[in-house]
Amino acid sequence: MTEPITASYVQEDDDWKVTVSGSGKELTGRAPGIIAARDRADQLVEKLSPPERSTVVHLLNGSALEFTAAYMTARLTLPEIEPLVVPPPANGKAKEKTSAKPPVPQGKELPKAVDEAKSTKKAEPAKTPAKAAQTS
Repeated sequence: MTEPITASYVQEDDDWKVTVSGSGKELTGRAPGIIAARDRADQLVEKLSPPERSTVVHLLNGSALEFTAAYMTARLTLPEIEPLVVPPPANGKAKEKTSAKPPVPQGKELPKAVDEAKSTKKAEPAKTPAKAAQTS
């Protein structure tokens, strides 16, 4: 049976101190950030015991759950990036809108006869019920 190895993490300013203990030995290291500290702990564990025979418990403030929450938050949080700046067009003029509707993909167009019929219908004003009643 293997003895568990304990990796304890303590934050000191921007750096993390990691202490790995097991098999009657204790090693310490430092790293800039919890992700790097976790990698450093793995390196220290390799010095204490062969990797295939070790079970490592990672603790933050004595809690494996607290370590896991802090580590996963650091792994899954995207770095803060500056907003994208779109430069103005090269000619200095803004593009003019040519039409309100996007172009119809080729093959999806209406036959010319149907398209002409639609445009003539739009040209005729629609009769309202009130005007129809006045003319009769």
